[in-house]
Amino acid sequence: MHKHEEGTTGLAGHKHSTDPVIRKQELLREGEFFRNNVARAKAQIRHSAHPEVMLHGVMDHATSALRERADAMLRPTGTSVSALMPYAMAAYNFVRHRRMGRQVAGGALVLGAIGYYLNKRRNQAAQ
Repeated sequence: MHKHEEGTTGLAGHKHSTDPVIRKQELLREGEFFRNNVARAKAQIRHSAHPEVMLHGVMDHATSALRERADAMLRPTGTSVSALMPYAMAAYNFVRHRRMGRQVAGGALVLGAIGYYLNKRRNQAAQ
C-alpha cells in the first residue's frame, strides 16, 4: 500500500505533512480544488448542451471527416486540401464576382460526364 516513512501519501501520490494543523490546511486546499473542478465540469456540460454548441460540434466533425476523405484521395498526387484551398477560394471568388455560377456548374457537369465516359471506356478496354 502506502509507505509511511516520511509523512503520509495522498491519493495523487504527493506527500502530506504529519503535522495535524498543516495537514488540515492541505486537505481544505484539496477540497476547494476538487469543488472548483466539479463546478467547472458542470458548467462545461451545461454549455455543451446548448443546441448551437452541439450544431457547431457536428459541423466541425463533418468538416474534418470530409477533409480527411479529400486528403486521402489527393495523397497519391502529393498534395492536400490545405495546399489547394487558396487557389479554390480565389477561383470561387472570381466566379462569384463575375456571376458565372451557372456556366461553371454546367461546365463541371459536362467535364464530369466526359470523365465518367472515358473512365468507363478505359475499364472496358482493360478487361
